[in-house]
Amino acid sequence: MKPRANLLDFESARERLLDFAALPAQSVTVSLLEGQGRVLAQDITSPINVPGFDNSAMDGYALHIANIEAQPEAFAVVQRIAAGQTGTPLAPDTAARIFTGAPIPAGCNVVVPQELTTEENGQIKLLKPVSLNQHIRRKGEDITENSVIFKAGQRLGPQHLAMLASIGVGTVPVYQSLKVGVFFTGDELTEPGQPLAPGAIYNSNRYAINALLKQLGCTVLDYGIIRDSAEATRDALARAASENDLIITCGGVSVGEEDHVKAAVLSQGSLDLWQ
Repeated sequence: MKPRANLLDFESARERLLDFAALPAQSVTVSLLEGQGRVLAQDITSPINVPGFDNSAMDGYALHIANIEAQPEAFAVVQRIAAGQTGTPLAPDTAARIFTGAPIPAGCNVVVPQELTTEENGQIKLLKPVSLNQHIRRKGEDITENSVIFKAGQRLGPQHLAMLASIGVGTVPVYQSLKVGVFFTGDELTEPGQPLAPGAIYNSNRYAINALLKQLGCTVLDYGIIRDSAEATRDALARAASENDLIITCGGVSVGEEDHVKAAVLSQGSLDLWQ
């Protein structure tokens, strides 16, 4: 059977709906713990460098090799630097025991993983050749201070919130959540958990639509089931229009005598898109 000539295809209908869309006008500031699924209203820049200092990428030894082409056979271990500690400058051809994330001391130009060394009597020997600056994470290598981390319009997920926390950002400006009113028309509709009367069906669409909207970060005002009458439909539409940014209805849009949504819309405003 051929489709009716006056029906819009999906892409055309979507484009016409998007023509009516506008960015939210209001924004609010929320904590990171409240940021999941929200949309940034402003660009976010980093107040710090990440890492904030040159540090070791390995558990091992920080070395000051004076001449990479003529390095000594062994290096005296002169200090120990754990994460959160700051060492003293390394003299040429000495080593510091160092742990992942610890600041490298001044003079260090190589970090060697501990498994590539042997240690005896306070000295270490290298089991493999090394290259300058290996296993050293430089200040600002991942994120530079004042760089844009996320742009306005970014929907925040767990990975974004973790990155924001890593640069010390505790609150974010986000658009006010879109408030969506939903209602469902039909005398045949019954809520799950209730017995079905003859000719009735369960209102499954209510739960799919609510879940999809909440997944998108919307605030949902659910007006439940509206019975099949012109007055009830008009009243529900008027109330939902006064309390929401957008209304989604389900049912009541065919051409039968009990389908009242189209007439209710026309009684409140205009109909710009149909079929």
